[in-house]
Amino acid sequence: MAAPAGVVERSWLRSRWERLNGPARIAGVDLARGLAILGMLTAHLVARPELVPADPSTWIAIVDGRSSILFATLAGVSIGLVTGGTAPLRGPAMRTARLRLLVRAVILWLVGAALIATGVPVYVILPAYAVLFVLAIPLAGLGARTLFVVAGSVALVMPWIQAWLDDRAFWSTAAGDRVSTLLGWHYPFLVWIAFVLAGLGVARAGIRRIEVQLRMLGAGTALAVVGYGLHGLAAPDPMLEYSSLATAVWTARPHSSGLLEVIGSGGFALAVIAASLLLCRTFLRWIVLPLRAVGAMPLTAYTAQLVVWAIWAAIAIGDTGALVEFRAFEPFPPLTLGIVAGCTAWALLVGRGPLEWLTDVLTRRAVPGRPGPR
Repeated sequence: MAAPAGVVERSWLRSRWERLNGPARIAGVDLARGLAILGMLTAHLVARPELVPADPSTWIAIVDGRSSILFATLAGVSIGLVTGGTAPLRGPAMRTARLRLLVRAVILWLVGAALIATGVPVYVILPAYAVLFVLAIPLAGLGARTLFVVAGSVALVMPWIQAWLDDRAFWSTAAGDRVSTLLGWHYPFLVWIAFVLAGLGVARAGIRRIEVQLRMLGAGTALAVVGYGLHGLAAPDPMLEYSSLATAVWTARPHSSGLLEVIGSGGFALAVIAASLLLCRTFLRWIVLPLRAVGAMPLTAYTAQLVVWAIWAAIAIGDTGALVEFRAFEPFPPLTLGIVAGCTAWALLVGRGPLEWLTDVLTRRAVPGRPGPR
C-alpha cells in the first residue's frame, strides 16, 4: 500500500533538510564556501577602491584576491574529507578516491573552458582549480603534520620561482596567452598548491574538533598579521613592484602571488574557515543557512553567475566582454540575491546542486567502486 501523498512530501522535504543540516555535512565549511562565492561575486561585479585599512569605506576591497584563495584552501579541505578525513584511505579505497579526483579535475577544466568561451571578462578559476586537484592527488595520503610542513615550504619558496617565471617573455606571446588561459595562470598552481595543502592538512588534523578550529583561528590570524604587517611596513610602490625579483616577491598585493600575500591571505583564509566553523556551533548557523546553501553547491553557484552575466550582457549590450558597461547596470544585487535564493530553494526542495549531482554521477560511472565513507 502506497504511503499518503502528504507523508511522502514530508519525508522528501525532511530528507532534503537533513542533507543540508545533518551530521554528514560540516555547516562551517559550507558557510566558508558561501562566503568565498559571495566574495568572488563582489570582486567580479562591483568596482572597488584600493583597500586602505584605516578607511572603512574601502573595506569592500577585502574580497580582492582573498576570496579566490579562500576557495582554493577550501578545495584542500574537500579533498581531505573525501579521502578519509583524519584517517587517510589506504589501498584500493584510496586508488578509487584518487581516480575520482582526477575525473573531477577533468570535469572542472571542461566547465572552466566553457565559461571562458562565453567571453565574460573575468579570470575563470576552474582551470587552475583542476590543475590543483591533480597536483594534490599524490599528496592525499599524507598526514596533517607532513602536509603543513610541505605547505609551509611551498609558501616560502615558490613565490620566488613564480616571480622569475612571470618575468619570462613567453607570457607576452600569443602562445603564452593561450597557455596562461588553459592553466589558469592568474591563480598560479606552483604557489597556490600551498593553500590546497594547508586545507588538506586541517582536514587531516580533524576539522570538526573545536581545539583544531581554535588553533586554526589563532594561527590564521597570526599569519595574516605577519603578512599584511610586513607589507604595511615595507609600503611597496606598485609601480616599482616588478623592477626586481625582490620587489616582485615582497608584497601582499592581491593576485601578486608574492610571499607576503601567500602568508597574509593564506592566514586570512584559515581564519575565515575557523570563524565559520565556530559560528556554526551556535544558533547563528540557522541565520546563515542561505549562505550555507550556496556553499553546498559552489560549482553551480559560480557557473550560474557567469552564465547569467553572459546572457544579460549579450542581450543588453551586445558584448559579453564589456565590463564597465555591464557594471553600470549594478548587477551585483539582483545576481547575488538570485543565486542565494535559488541555491536555498534548490537545496531545501531538490537537494544536491545540479552541477554537483552531474559531476558525482559522471565520476562514479567513470570510476565505479566504494572509496570509503562519504
